[in-house]
Formats: sequence, C-alpha cells, structure tokens
Amino acid sequence: MFTWNCKGKFLSLEPPLVMGIMNVNPDSFYEGSRFESPDAIRAAAVRMAGEGADILDVGGQSTRPDSARINAAEELQRVLPVVKMLAETMNDAVLISVDTYHSSVALACLEAGASMVNDISAGEMDPGMIPSLGKRNVPYVCMHMKGVPETMQQDARYDDVVTEVLDFLIKKTAQCRLAGIRDVIVDPGFGFGKNARHNFELLRRLSEFKILDQPLMVGLSRKSTIYRTLGITAAEALNGTTVLHTLALLNGADILRVHDVKEARQVIRLMDAFRESASGLPG
Repeated sequence: MFTWNCKGKFLSLEPPLVMGIMNVNPDSFYEGSRFESPDAIRAAAVRMAGEGADILDVGGQSTRPDSARINAAEELQRVLPVVKMLAETMNDAVLISVDTYHSSVALACLEAGASMVNDISAGEMDPGMIPSLGKRNVPYVCMHMKGVPETMQQDARYDDVVTEVLDFLIKKTAQCRLAGIRDVIVDPGFGFGKNARHNFELLRRLSEFKILDQPLMVGLSRKSTIYRTLGITAAEALNGTTVLHTLALLNGADILRVHDVKEARQVIRLMDAFRESASGLPG
C-alpha cells in the first residue's frame, strides 16, 4: 500500500485513485476535456469532485501528437489563475496537480495551491525540473515519452517496448530519489511515442512495472489506440476506455488519469467488489 505526503497531507492509494483531466487550452485532442471560462472550469471541478475525483490535473498546453509547443510564460498565464481558483474552491477536498514540463510553471503553481506535478517528460524537457522539486515535499509523476509531442509518432520503434520504458523509469526514479523527491509516480506513457501495438503490449505486461515499487499511473482515456482500433471518434470512446481501465486495474494500476470520473470510479468499485468476492471463496 502506498501513501503520499502532499505538503503535509497524507493520502492513501488504496483503493486506486482517479485523476480528472482539466485542460485549459484550445487544442487538446478530446473536445470534452477543454474548459475555457472560469465558470466552466469551476463547474467541471465541482462535478468531478462530486463524482469521486481524488486529483484534478490542470494542463495549459496540449501534448497530443503533432501539437504546437508554447513557452512557459504563456502556459503559466493559462494555468496559474485556474490553480488559484481551484485551490480556493476545492478547499482540500481534492488535490490539485499541474500538468507541465516547465519547472518555473510547476513551482509557481505549487506556491498557488497545487499539491503535485505531472511531467510528461520526466525532467527531460527541462533539466531543472527534478532538482527544483527535491525539497518541495510533493508527489511527482515521471512519464516515459520517446521524443517530443511535435514529432513523437513519426518514428515510434522499439526492440522491446516494455524493457525500454522500464529501463528509462528505473533511471528516472533513481534520479528523483537522489534529488530528494520522496513520492514518485511512474507512468508508461501510453500513446507518447508509441503506436497501438506498443500500447497494447504495455497494457498486457503492465504488472512488470510493479518491480519499480512505485505507484503506477495509467493514461488511456479516449486515446487513439481505442478509437482507431474501433473505427470511432474520441467522443465515442468511453466504453472502450472502460474496458482498458479494467485491464489496467487487473494488471496493477494505482491511478487512472481520466476524462470521465464517474465511470472510472465505477470501474474501481466493481473491481474492488470482484476482488473481495474472490478472496472470500473457499480454497
């Protein structure tokens, strides 16, 4: 069982947690996750909290394949008011996470009320990220990404995707520990420099990442592996998302990063009931 220390507040990861996605940018791949006006952001946050979100993850720029990068100043202009508003609105009912690879954005948002940092690059896009968080006493999500969002899908090749991602995360968790980061979350990075075959292989062998002895976050919600496999759109991919969330939980996921909080929480509750039933059967 894992427990986080978030600025002095302790949070258990049993049962698995749900992280709700809050995109404050106009370019994220799923339109239903984009929130622009303060009223829409506040309403979405209250709804997600009521549906069972443990964390709200605020992102100021899209990192979908082929997305255009924005600088730290523009990103901060988008996310900082939102983090401040959510910290006041939620009043510790849920944790606020900032989804950024800029250390300056991360630090400003932590000062404004965020309690964790979700970095798609695991410090690769800003070498100052990991050292700057060493004494901040907040959880840090280390995700694997091959390349950068603008080009990561152009040449997604691996001899063994699980081995390569695992090796990367072993090195990154060690780097975080040396920097003083106590609570490290690992994320295999579904869809980030990986095609559908790679993503299914990661999901099939997800339990191998438990060797890291760190909480395991999974971001599969409405992604192209689902909607392209089924020949549908991201807007139609909720049912497929639920299927893959079930498989992820069976294989050891501790956190689901999702667009649809209510449905993800239902999957977790059913999985808990299933496991409790199975443990009570006669041997």
